[in-house]
Amino acid sequence: MEYAGGQAAVSRILVIDDDPDVATLISLVLKPHGYVVYEAHDGKDGLKCAYDLHPDLIILDVMMPEINGWEVCTRLRELSDVPILMLTARSAESDLLHGFVAGADDYVKKPFSRAELMARIQALLRRRSKQNGNSAISQYTDKSLTINLETQVVQLDGNVINLSATEFNLLACLVRNMGKTMTHNQILREVWGHDYGNLSSKLTLYIFYLRKKLKNSRLSHDYIHTQWGRGYRFVPINEFQN
Repeated sequence: MEYAGGQAAVSRILVIDDDPDVATLISLVLKPHGYVVYEAHDGKDGLKCAYDLHPDLIILDVMMPEINGWEVCTRLRELSDVPILMLTARSAESDLLHGFVAGADDYVKKPFSRAELMARIQALLRRRSKQNGNSAISQYTDKSLTINLETQVVQLDGNVINLSATEFNLLACLVRNMGKTMTHNQILREVWGHDYGNLSSKLTLYIFYLRKKLKNSRLSHDYIHTQWGRGYRFVPINEFQN
């Protein structure tokens, strides 16, 4: 479910809480500030939403059936450094430490005040903005290739490249993480979702497809490099030439 305020959305926030009333309350708190809010009501659905949506911040309940918040947090950290704000009714120091070890960035104890919730969210988003240089990658452009992650249009030498949904999601995953090597498991989780099973051979095949479609005989540049024993990395032309 998505909510948007009357002004342009500042950031996208995913709320993972098995209590719909709490999730709705958080959405109502955030909506007037222009945030776009998505809800998931169990850990498994929350993981899937996180992989599909790439939110700017996740608000995560601790006590949930099947997959608790600590386990969800651990799995998210295998893929992303998205800020995670955990909600908990448990205030023991050991419980808080458990969350921080799992990768949580901050905690809000239940019951929480609206003012405290907003203050912690805004602090995490400001910190995230500074770490990212105040901008997230939405487009890559060089003298031959243009990749627009918002419109999902890819052009090579002015010609639109026809990509399947999976091919585009794979390319977007690599471009969003430009500058670092993505492991096979990280890519599989982000592109195919949590229940990706044994799809390593399929990943290799789709990498082959992408390389073939992005190949430019004039420049002889391979945008996708294999880091043997590690994974794959998107390499811009300027980095290749330097």
